[in-house]
Amino acid sequence: MTISPPSAQASESFAKGNHLAARGDYVAALACYETARTLCPLAAGIHYNIGLALARLGRESEAAQSYRRALALDPTSHAAFKGLGDVLRALGHFDEADTAYRDAITLAPSQGHYYRALAQCGRLTCEDPLFSAMTSLLEAGGAMPDSDRIALHFGLAEVLRRAGRHAAAFDHLLRGNALERTRLVYNEAAMLRVFEGVRATFTREMIATASGERSRSALPIFIVGMPRSGTTLVEQILASHPAVFGAGEIAALPEAVATLAERASGGSAGFTEADLVALGERYLARLEAAAAPGRYARVADKYPFNFLNLGLIHMALPQARVIHCRRDPVDTCLSCFAKLFHDVPFSYDLGELGRYYHAYDGLMAHWAEVLPPGIVLDLHLEDLIDDFPGQVQRLLAHCGLPWDDACLSFHRTARVVRSESAVQVRQTLRRDLHPPWRPETAILQPLLDGLRGPRCDQPERLACG
Repeated sequence: MTISPPSAQASESFAKGNHLAARGDYVAALACYETARTLCPLAAGIHYNIGLALARLGRESEAAQSYRRALALDPTSHAAFKGLGDVLRALGHFDEADTAYRDAITLAPSQGHYYRALAQCGRLTCEDPLFSAMTSLLEAGGAMPDSDRIALHFGLAEVLRRAGRHAAAFDHLLRGNALERTRLVYNEAAMLRVFEGVRATFTREMIATASGERSRSALPIFIVGMPRSGTTLVEQILASHPAVFGAGEIAALPEAVATLAERASGGSAGFTEADLVALGERYLARLEAAAAPGRYARVADKYPFNFLNLGLIHMALPQARVIHCRRDPVDTCLSCFAKLFHDVPFSYDLGELGRYYHAYDGLMAHWAEVLPPGIVLDLHLEDLIDDFPGQVQRLLAHCGLPWDDACLSFHRTARVVRSESAVQVRQTLRRDLHPPWRPETAILQPLLDGLRGPRCDQPERLACG
């Protein structure tokens, strides 16, 4: 097939779209790409970038169509196969995603992050030739970028863990995390001061004196907690209810806070009553835009780090309800350590990870003291596994929702899941026959030291089993 060269106008629109996408304005970027596509419909790269923009906007089904158009025009585009795999994985089409990733690897066998994406689908085994290829790539050394080397370590760890080869998996995690930590700029002292500042600012007296014509909307359900504590599972359960829309991890609240803080002379601590009203209105507008307006009684916002904002949330949206997901501290941290995040800089060093958890735990204890009763529901993952129907009933009651049997069959709910738990939440909930594997105490000691601070009130849960 002969493909016409892009016109000058198409090239200009395409370049403008790339500039807007680099700034994070994917709505405007998409408009530019569509203009370029109209002018040059046979350019595979334009369809690929449309797919990228649609994926960033949470329109995975449409993104898949654009990636397939790009591949029809250029079957050698390994990046398009990778993009297609990513959106298919989010949509829960794991077999198709597996095939797309394998096609990408065939075309670009040295791209380490393609192998990690394949491993995340859950189909790759230790007997697969591609598993051997991953090992060979690492052993070959050479000029491979650190990002690919890190991805291979995490991908191998995922496959080895599923195969029960836990010690070998953890060795890859230690090496992958150590290398990733060298690439990050993370100021731990500054981060811990943020926790201290929030606790010092949002006192019981400050929260109690907030009054006025604030929003009475009960639309938002905030799901908060450490990453890997069960937040995606809880959102999936709630989103299985016909009255709830699961919005995923949206940063609408932090963005609204940042916008208003720029205008408040004292930052977020200096919000006036009018600021709080504006914060609630701005946030609700974003939330309603994420769901079909008027269709749902509740919208679940699963941005886990909103635990930093619970004071402002209650002051601006007093009818909102919060689900705080908890899990065994060591298991939570080790699960974080096993994932290659892009926005969790504290998770690549066991000591830093433990200290962050300790600060988070202290902040949640603070919220329990200063927020009115009935706002925050603590939901432990272990309790959810042991008494699933009973804990789901607690969850729905806290959110003011009637019982619905669909919540017990959450794994059958068809929806987009973009988090690291995309595979797990589409499986039935079960307790493993044995306690989660943990490395020997000597390796875990930095984590245990971080967790055993003056605010840890359950030291017995920290013992290595």
